[in-house]
Amino acid sequence: MNPLIGRVEEQRILGQKKNSSKAELIAVLGRRRVGKTFLVRNYFQKDLVFEITGIHNATLKNQLQNFTIAMQKATKSPILSAIPANWLEAFTILDSFIDNLPKNKPAVVFLDEFPWLHSHKSNFLQAFDHWWNSAASKKSHIKVVICGSAASWMIDKVVAAKGGLHNRVTQTIRLLPFSLAETDAYLKNQHITLKRYQVLQIYMATGGIPHYLQHITPGESVPQAIDRLFFTKDGPLRVEFSLLYDSLFDHSSQHEAVIRVLAKKGAGLTRQEIIDETSLTSGGGMSRVLKELEESGFIMPYIPFQKTVNESIYKLSDEYSLFYLKFIEGAKAMGAGSWLSQFATASYLSWSGFAFESVCQKHTGQIKTAVGIAAGVKTGISTWRYSPPRVSKIKGAQIDLLLDRNDGIINLCEMKFSKGEFVIDKSYSEELDNKVQVFQRETRVKSTIFPTMITTYGVKKNSYYKGRVQNEVVMDDLFK
Repeated sequence: MNPLIGRVEEQRILGQKKNSSKAELIAVLGRRRVGKTFLVRNYFQKDLVFEITGIHNATLKNQLQNFTIAMQKATKSPILSAIPANWLEAFTILDSFIDNLPKNKPAVVFLDEFPWLHSHKSNFLQAFDHWWNSAASKKSHIKVVICGSAASWMIDKVVAAKGGLHNRVTQTIRLLPFSLAETDAYLKNQHITLKRYQVLQIYMATGGIPHYLQHITPGESVPQAIDRLFFTKDGPLRVEFSLLYDSLFDHSSQHEAVIRVLAKKGAGLTRQEIIDETSLTSGGGMSRVLKELEESGFIMPYIPFQKTVNESIYKLSDEYSLFYLKFIEGAKAMGAGSWLSQFATASYLSWSGFAFESVCQKHTGQIKTAVGIAAGVKTGISTWRYSPPRVSKIKGAQIDLLLDRNDGIINLCEMKFSKGEFVIDKSYSEELDNKVQVFQRETRVKSTIFPTMITTYGVKKNSYYKGRVQNEVVMDDLFK
């Protein structure tokens, strides 16, 4: 097995549950390709006694046959036993197998792609519920781990279930993509040594998804790697987009429609604006789609400053989807050199700005540390925008990251991606001043405003910088 990279807190939690004196039901959630299975298999490799992976869109008969094969592996039997008639019988077989195991050490049962096991009219969930409540929960050495990429289904049917599994999950772990630091460590473990600016570029295209990163090979430049992964005929990430959503969601065209409109709006959209842009109907259907995308890690809602949750702004938080829709779908230029040809285009500049903002918003902990916010200082993270009436001559303003601290300071963060030092010119200085003035006028806050620049290589100290920028965060800070 390859060593686990990062996942420090997750490993600590799993260790605590493995060594507990009671039965544990652990739900591991996370989007497709994020490394849920790898984490469980690697951490529990010496303790796994039974493992089954659900088959997408399989019949009940095929799932039960799948169970029988998994049981044959667990028992190391040369003979395949009879296929159980139903899931109740299958869990009875599993329970008998567990009863014959030593009770003085942990026995981990791993049910991967748990939602797929619950095929149409299979009664899988009811049988699992019965087995856990009547048998497994009474065995202190049993640790049951269930995984599912369809995070919303896992939460509705298991974590927040109202039936027999209500309050039965003893630990929920939501596995997120790698941070920049974990991405850097993963690549180094694969003998790939790149400058942080190059790691950032890879992250902006792949989003720190371990499965995507494993396709990068030593000796490639970043443009070469992106060309091969995305732009070649057999590139592994060229066809990932449609598979990604179709494998996770029923009626995935609705989810894709939301992703597509958000990819065009880096500033994000409200729920109503998404409905208007997609022509999808309002009501429970839209609420379900947004919830499923959020729980699976593709979008992120932000409550605007001084607003309520009902006025949330939704932003696309999956860098891979943004890159694919911007450069791959419908692309005319494909093959080697395709990515290099994009560097001077307006599309590249637009994408790099949005992608860098997305990365920064995932590293707010590092940003808070870099600007000196003490651990005990409560800090609200939000966005803000003001659109003046159409007939007004007043300029609007938008702030994509705002840190509202209870020590009387508000950091208004500006995120700028550039190849070298970012230069504040007269035009941008006026834009920055306008943001501060409009924010103070419209919100009437009493806090002190600190304009804060988050850039790759810092900001040039010219006449427009002095007296205007109060805090700086650079790319290296995001890697801490």
